[in-house]
This record gives sequence, C-alpha cells and structure tokens, in this order.
Amino acid sequence: MVVCVCNAIRESDVRQCARGGCLTPCQAFRSLGRTPKCGQCASVARTIINEERAAA
Repeated sequence: MVVCVCNAIRESDVRQCARGGCLTPCQAFRSLGRTPKCGQCASVARTIINEERAAA
C-alpha cells in the first residue's frame, strides 16, 4: 500500500523505518531521505509506526 503519494513511500518502507528505531513520521521521512509535503499521510504513518512498536 502507498502511504505517501507525494513521496512514493510504501507501507513496507514505514514499517522498516519503525523497526529501525523511528518513533515519528518525521523521523521516518528523514531516514528515507525525504521531506513531508502535504501531511495527509502523517496519521496513517503514525498508526503503522505504533503497530510496529507494539509488536516489538
């Protein structure tokens, strides 16, 4: 699933960032070398990160 259309970030990218220690969507963007644009994806990215943290 595409999480961020503006930056072509997929769900698997966000999950990998969370497993790598990213705690926020902004940290995930930085770790992928991208910057947030419209912000529509932040809540979905945050949910994915929280799911990964809960499963760890």
